[in-house]
Amino acid sequence: MNKTIIDDALEFVRNTFNDDYSGHDFFHTLRVYKMAARIAEQENANLIIVQLAALLHDVDDIKLSPETYANKDKAVGFLRKHGISEEMIKTICNIIGEVSFRGTDSVAPETIEGMCVQDADRLDAIGAIGIARTFAYGGSHNRMIHDPEIKPTVNMNSDKYQNHISTSINHFYEKLFQLKDLMNTDTAKKIAQQREDYMKNYISEFLDEWDGIR
Repeated sequence: MNKTIIDDALEFVRNTFNDDYSGHDFFHTLRVYKMAARIAEQENANLIIVQLAALLHDVDDIKLSPETYANKDKAVGFLRKHGISEEMIKTICNIIGEVSFRGTDSVAPETIEGMCVQDADRLDAIGAIGIARTFAYGGSHNRMIHDPEIKPTVNMNSDKYQNHISTSINHFYEKLFQLKDLMNTDTAKKIAQQREDYMKNYISEFLDEWDGIR
């Protein structure tokens, strides 16, 4: 049963994100799924709950599907179609609801399964992949790469963060450089350190090139 529903979930998210070019494509979900499972194995979490929550974590995302966001309609519909109990559906939807970064209103998951999924999603926002996704998202939303006159805004609440218009370089300061210290599991903390170091080296090089130093 588990293999069948996982295979179906993979196909479901592939079809859902087939035309996404913002960095929230199928391959983002696939990476989160694989990383969440890796963390779950290290942290002794319930693997099937972690796998399903990771695979479905973006299908009702407020940025991608605002009309289904509140009730997680796509995730719930998929899970009910596959005979998942209402109790397990509630658990998975609670995890999905905890995943996103919301500035100062971000929440720490209540369960180890939620921690695994949130950590996996945040790990995919940093490092080499995170850099690529930042510029993909920025380009798809008409965001400037950099403007030295526009300074980063930190410590925003959820509403300000969601509606804030900035630059792609500022996004590193407004979100990405905060994620390492928000990791929940020891497994993710170790991975996050290396990825943050890579991003900081990149930003240093970027700013040197921008200023003509290199």
